[in-house]
Amino acid sequence: MSYETAVASMFALGHELAQTPSHKFDLAHMRVLLAAMGHPERDFPSVLVAGTNGKGSTAATLATILRASGLKTALYTSPHLVRINERIGVNGEPISDDQFAELHGEVDRVAERLVERRELPWHPSFFEMMTAIAFAHFARERVDIAVLEVGMGGRLDATNVVEPLVSVIADISLDHQKFLGNTVGEIAREKAGIIRPRGVVVTLPQQPEANDVIGNTILDLDAKGVSAVPYVPPVSPASTELRVPRTEPDKLPRYRYPLHVMGRQILVESPLVGRHQLRNLALAIATAEELSKQGFHAITAESIEQGVRETRWPGRFQVIPRHGGWPEIVFDVAHNPAGAWALRSALSERYEGRALIFVFGAMRDKAIAEMTEILFPLAERVIATRPENPRAASPEDIRAAASRTGTEIELIAEVHSALERAKEIAGTAAVIVVTGSIYLVGEAMSFLGVRV
Repeated sequence: MSYETAVASMFALGHELAQTPSHKFDLAHMRVLLAAMGHPERDFPSVLVAGTNGKGSTAATLATILRASGLKTALYTSPHLVRINERIGVNGEPISDDQFAELHGEVDRVAERLVERRELPWHPSFFEMMTAIAFAHFARERVDIAVLEVGMGGRLDATNVVEPLVSVIADISLDHQKFLGNTVGEIAREKAGIIRPRGVVVTLPQQPEANDVIGNTILDLDAKGVSAVPYVPPVSPASTELRVPRTEPDKLPRYRYPLHVMGRQILVESPLVGRHQLRNLALAIATAEELSKQGFHAITAESIEQGVRETRWPGRFQVIPRHGGWPEIVFDVAHNPAGAWALRSALSERYEGRALIFVFGAMRDKAIAEMTEILFPLAERVIATRPENPRAASPEDIRAAASRTGTEIELIAEVHSALERAKEIAGTAAVIVVTGSIYLVGEAMSFLGVRV
């Protein structure tokens, strides 16, 4: 089977969130599939990272720290920006096309046999297939450790079949209510499903509803709770932020601050922009230190410092400087109200007084009205567009949802045309902000030839 055929076969299964909850959430079926594959998920130790916002940044930072420690490190994330291979990586290198095609063929044949024998009621979903391929790849590569970002929820997510050394819970807010529940407390219960009896969980204080659920789960399971609070620096810009002069517009402000880790003082300097990232950094650092206590002695204060500094996480307040006639562009995958608030804060920090032209697209099942009310007041002009995804809202839907913002909104269906129009409006002085959906950001990055 060719790579192109394998990818087409995956997408023919339907979008990972388009299936019914009964098809999406059934760990028994995932365990049947993995058992028939020889249980590849048992061939490597792992860390599970759940949350609504920040879990990807936390996972990417932790994986980079582990790599900097000399450990052969796997990273599984979702969704992808441009290519499906981005989801499955070892030591920073995505799975190759040939490897993906080969493993897809193997997993698909196992799945078909199980359906024929009625050991599975239906073919595994897109996300179940992706997770099984990832586990098989990591086992084949004999990784030292895998960092696994939960796809959605936690309790019944396909990744939750592993027995993690550490469970990490990032910030929780409203998102995917159709699948996870209508309150922060209900969603927190799904996220807390990655905590194991007498296991270890790293987290931070957050909304009271989420705190109550996580705290009670830790007590009920006799788990060990590790707070990342000691690794969160003061938020005062004077004490934590190294501001880049306006004369250097192609450089981003970085947070630089001293931190006491593993009995040593290190200098944390992160390329991840926005004050919300300070919490994600703290979670990653606390988890790395906990792993060092569990026998991963290669993790040191120095490797933590190096890993934080070398982290790359594309599409998260990623700034592309002026080039080839294009103005400065910001890509950010803010896809829910909490993400929109984080983006608004980061934009206000960096671009106070600059004109912002938004290219915005979102999925129909998102809180579009709330997101637009948070972001659109910052914009001089908004262009509503639609990425190539069956779940995407139309530009007309976006304009209707944003009616209360009073912002001037242009409707341009094709993403490439929306970008060209934004370029025309922006000139050389304004900044283009592409946001609202990871699918929009990925499509825009692909059109502009931005490396992921």
